[in-house]
Amino acid sequence: MFRYETHMHTRETSACASASGAEQARRYKQLGYDGIIITDHFFNGNCRREIKEGAGWEEKVELFCAGYDAAKEEGDRIGLKVFFGWEYCYEGADLLTYGLGKDWLLATPEVCLMNVFDYCDRVHGDGGYIVHAHPFREANYLREIRLLPQWTDAVEIYNCGNADDRMNDRARWYAESCGLPITAGSDNHHLTAARLSGVITADPLGGIEDYIDAVKNRRVIPIVPPVVYE
Repeated sequence: MFRYETHMHTRETSACASASGAEQARRYKQLGYDGIIITDHFFNGNCRREIKEGAGWEEKVELFCAGYDAAKEEGDRIGLKVFFGWEYCYEGADLLTYGLGKDWLLATPEVCLMNVFDYCDRVHGDGGYIVHAHPFREANYLREIRLLPQWTDAVEIYNCGNADDRMNDRARWYAESCGLPITAGSDNHHLTAARLSGVITADPLGGIEDYIDAVKNRRVIPIVPPVVYE
């Protein structure tokens, strides 16, 4: 069996993260994970200010990918798979987006001008996959809960960043009610995160397309703590 983190952030890109991409890669390797997916906050979310203020689109994309690039370089060195994604923000709905890379971003500068529905259509049209992260999270920075079952492909039914497990229970209910595939992730921003999640697969994942295929065909097992890492 193989373990993968599906939802995590780096300080190079996400303004709310304190762990670098390389540090995240080393920790997950030490804990026995086989791979990680870097999902830093997108341009319309809590990415670093210098990314938002980048002089041109190419500079913004390069800065945005810095956390992933650092994690990938370290992962290649230590033998940890590192895949790319991001967390798109829409007024309380956070959409983990997989299957599209730096080349897609460079070729799609209009992505920041799209409304959420055009964004989802474009992602799907170009072969991407969207997982609704922590759909029932309650926090002071979230004004309301927004559900988008027609526009998303799967639901994150466990997230370590949720303050109460009832939020995770509701996410599972939502996925089951809408017949959507499920996944799980830590939403890890820091090396001090004591609880980690992710998914277990029977076969190793060679690329992000393998992860998408495994979720789509319901071949992932969510990792639900109580394991505490010190």
